[in-house]
Amino acid sequence: MEIGIVGDIGSGKTYISRKFNYPVFNADEEIKKIYEKNYRCYLKLKKKFPKQITKFPISKNELSKLILKNGANLKKIGKVVHPYVSKNLKLFLSKNKNKKNVVLDIPLLIENKISTKNLILIFVETKKKEILKRLEKRPNFNKKLFNLIKKNQIALQLKKKKCKFVIKNDFNKVSLKKSISEIKKKIDKYD
Repeated sequence: MEIGIVGDIGSGKTYISRKFNYPVFNADEEIKKIYEKNYRCYLKLKKKFPKQITKFPISKNELSKLILKNGANLKKIGKVVHPYVSKNLKLFLSKNKNKKNVVLDIPLLIENKISTKNLILIFVETKKKEILKRLEKRPNFNKKLFNLIKKNQIALQLKKKKCKFVIKNDFNKVSLKKSISEIKKKIDKYD
């Protein structure tokens, strides 16, 4: 069974993904590795943006500047990077095919139509003010970049409707543990 964790940027998806205690595929971590280690990806991005992509490993700062300069660059970057993420996802699923369940922490899981017949979606619901408070603590937080990225995502209410379960993230470890435990019991019934 594949458990897809979706929700808003900064809603706590990664934290919750890890609390299921199943193998986790974290797309953000995979992208970071691709930027740091995948020279082919670098060459493809350099070919697309020869003046802006100047060094390897790929600088997230350079990519952020590209996106801020022109929001359409986000999709162009995605077209280069996503095939590498998909390849890594296939490897992860193959490696964990004998595990009872796996968790997919992929921000654009629904938008990129990454779906299998065994996918159960869980929506992480968090108050907007809590999200902004958390995001503003991040060292490289840029509100303009945040808004550009959000424009490429489907509306949260639509995401929520596509999900089987909802976890209300109030950042209270005890209530989160209880919610996750209840969902795990329900998921076990599907097996």
